[in-house]
Amino acid sequence: MDFAQFDWTLYWFMFPVSICVATTAMLSGIGGAAIFAPIFMIIFPILGPEYPFPSIAAAIGVALLTETFGFSSGFVGYFRKRLIDFKSAIPFIIVGVPVGIVGAILLTSLKEYEEVLRGSYALLMVVLAYELICHHDPVEEMHLEPEGESVGAATVRETRTIVGRDGTEYTFNAPRQGKGAIATGIGGFLTGLLGVGIGEVVMPQLAKRNKVPIPVAAATSVFIVIVVIAAASFTQISALVAEGGLEAVPWNAVAYTIPAVIIGGQIGPRLQGKVPQRTMEASIGGLFAVIGVAMGYIAIRNSFFV
Repeated sequence: MDFAQFDWTLYWFMFPVSICVATTAMLSGIGGAAIFAPIFMIIFPILGPEYPFPSIAAAIGVALLTETFGFSSGFVGYFRKRLIDFKSAIPFIIVGVPVGIVGAILLTSLKEYEEVLRGSYALLMVVLAYELICHHDPVEEMHLEPEGESVGAATVRETRTIVGRDGTEYTFNAPRQGKGAIATGIGGFLTGLLGVGIGEVVMPQLAKRNKVPIPVAAATSVFIVIVVIAAASFTQISALVAEGGLEAVPWNAVAYTIPAVIIGGQIGPRLQGKVPQRTMEASIGGLFAVIGVAMGYIAIRNSFFV
């Protein structure tokens, strides 16, 4: 591959932008690709003809690749803080990884239907915005009881305790998916297909449905997202390279986004708890609403007026 063909200064502005995106993703537990992909698909075409990526598949693939590094950095930060509940993450990973790979494979076969993908992405953003903005109180769960005791005919599930590096102790009921496995599967599939979904369905399941303390839920969500997006991004990037060679990947953008998200991945965990979770959710929900409307407009314009 001839690296000289790339303009290595073209995407310099993505360095500070990527730090901010990764920091926000670490604080919220939501995948950074949900913000990166719209930047690539909406903002870049506005900047000029030399900026847009060659395809939606390239935009989503790079967004996921970037997110993999950012969340890996965040994982290190949360791991050092000893906040990750690895045991609780396994069921989500078992469901999310296979369907994420299927979604990534399907994306490569839908390259001729880019406006359909844009429209689907717009709809997904609007749905996520509604879920984040229209806050609902968590479903009341059983009160903590000694493990193994029974209440009527039901057995109380085990309790888990995570002790952070600072000595803070978090005790909660062991998370369970139940019908949530369907949401996890859909989130994993959409992550592979559109670059967003798994973090958006896992975090609410942990924090709202299962009432896992926010620091532990965010840390565990980050670990789950890493594994799923790593599988999806490897599949997508491999498909791009197989079809168009190494030149199909915009490495001059990746050169700025990956180092930046590694930095942001370290900043996010350090700020955990300093920004109210509700404020973070509402802010991201508003951003997703704007993204959804903009993406929908582009899909309609390109389909009917171009």
